Amino acid sequence: MDLIKVSGTSRTSAVAGAIAGIFRENHRAEVQAIGAIAVNQAIKAVALARCYLEEDGYDVICIPEFVDVEIEDKIRTALRFTVEER
Repeated sequence: MDLIKVSGTSRTSAVAGAIAGIFRENHRAEVQAIGAIAVNQAIKAVALARCYLEEDGYDVICIPEFVDVEIEDKIRTALRFTVEER
């Protein structure tokens, strides 16, 4: 399954569409963001994707967790949101 990586400049509607598309295929999607602005964009996209999926009859939830990722030989803490059916 694809991991959707969100940056502070990501378009919310584009990310929401990606979340909804991956969810429709796999009944699960994972979204990852590092930094306050990226997390803000990610959570807005999850909320919008929930609306898109609700129109298709899905009732989804979002489960957040902290994960450590290695970027340029440094460990950074990211937030990962798992979107799955309730």
